[in-house]
Amino acid sequence: MTDWPILSTVTFLPLVGVLLLLFTQENGANGRRNILNISLATTIVTFIVSLFVWIWFDNANPGFQLIEKHEWLTGGISYHMGVDGISMLFVILSTFLMPFCVLASWLSVEKRLKDYMIAFLVLETMMVGVFTSLDIVLFYVFFEAGLIPMFLIIGVWGGKDRVYASYKFFLYTLLGSVLMLLAIMAMYWQSGTTDIPTLLQYKFPPQMQTWLWLAFFASFAVKMPMWPVHTWLPDAHVQAPTAGSVILAGILLKLGGYGLIRFSLGMFPNASEYFAPLVFALSVIAIIYTSLVAMMQDDIKKLIAYSSVAHMGYVTMGIFAANQQGVQGAIFQMLSHGIVSGALFLCVGVIYDRTHTREIAAYGGLVNNMPKYAVAMMVFTMANVGLPGTSGFIGEFLTLIGVFRANTWVALFAATGVILSAAYALWLYRRVIFGALEKENLKKLLDLSPREQLILYPLIALTIFFGVYPAPIFDATAASVDLLVNNYTAALHAAQNVALSMN
Repeated sequence: MTDWPILSTVTFLPLVGVLLLLFTQENGANGRRNILNISLATTIVTFIVSLFVWIWFDNANPGFQLIEKHEWLTGGISYHMGVDGISMLFVILSTFLMPFCVLASWLSVEKRLKDYMIAFLVLETMMVGVFTSLDIVLFYVFFEAGLIPMFLIIGVWGGKDRVYASYKFFLYTLLGSVLMLLAIMAMYWQSGTTDIPTLLQYKFPPQMQTWLWLAFFASFAVKMPMWPVHTWLPDAHVQAPTAGSVILAGILLKLGGYGLIRFSLGMFPNASEYFAPLVFALSVIAIIYTSLVAMMQDDIKKLIAYSSVAHMGYVTMGIFAANQQGVQGAIFQMLSHGIVSGALFLCVGVIYDRTHTREIAAYGGLVNNMPKYAVAMMVFTMANVGLPGTSGFIGEFLTLIGVFRANTWVALFAATGVILSAAYALWLYRRVIFGALEKENLKKLLDLSPREQLILYPLIALTIFFGVYPAPIFDATAASVDLLVNNYTAALHAAQNVALSMN
């Protein structure tokens, strides 16, 4: 372990790729190849460097590690970086998915490829910055700045209704975040600091906690997205290019979950307990309602988008169960969903590149001439359903156990989501993959190319590996989750004692 500023390196390394791209010509086949090679090399190097964060991370230490701190703005606002068990794995997930996005865009992006890759590399910096920030103002800057490249990716390279979808995405997310900014200012005036580790120790008055919780919740609920503020997500997914959907489902949705764990649960425990029934109600509605909506979709991407909303319902439920299993399960579910839903969107991209349609009715019988594709799609569909032996099962199972300990009825209703998810996912699989190969245009389709195999096979391996052996993830998160849950419980006991003494 050295004094090397590893977190700043991982965060800003993609910008080196941006600089190289700015000086690269886009003309001709060579220009395109150079742009793709620079982008791929940058994302792979960033991922390799990020692995050192995991290697140097001490699982036994529940606090923040690999700290970097420099004065930034006056008034105690500093450039403060660090990771704990809750944030470290999200940094790895962010850097891990980016090379797949570059590979997925290899043939599908025809116009303004350089601008497209620059947008992705800038987005990577913003996403990693969110997970490594230990100053709430720095967190807010990264959190908001990530909106801009995603807005451009959907609005410039998306489908035919891309402008509508990108504005809807932008306005929904921005509206929630304005309230968060007001809450951050209120926290600064109250506590005199914007330092996240200090704020986690600071005890905000119960009345103030309520308002702060609601302001943060407004922002994170849209980002998750929770029912009923989820309507931007299906539109954004359908219009976004394949790689845009992968990042949207794989990482951007996780920013909301991470925020709920770090801020809502960590800083406002009394308000979190007070509002837990509300979150449980919204989560159960999300799980059941969006699963039913998913069954009715005729667009593959829209179906997977609605299934993401249902899966995020498990995450919010697990977080506010506020016990060991619930929070651990929520983190695992987010990481697993990042890999599985990202892979499902990559699978959709494979057949969309060949046929240029996402209509479920346009397919059928693909197993006959695309057997490798059928196997890959099957693994990810089963993981999405939560089949034991895949990573999807462990997250769902743990969150349900955590919620069962907090509220039996909520767990009972949420468990119906497992059946519903099996219904829509398997029905989708049957209609696209099985049956007779009757449509003429499908008979000419070729199976996975070497590039597509390179994209999908590592994701298959990870989905099964973490389904069978989840220990590496739990080892990394256990100490920090312990600390979080213990602090939460202690804060509630302290509040009860104060209430009793006043009576």
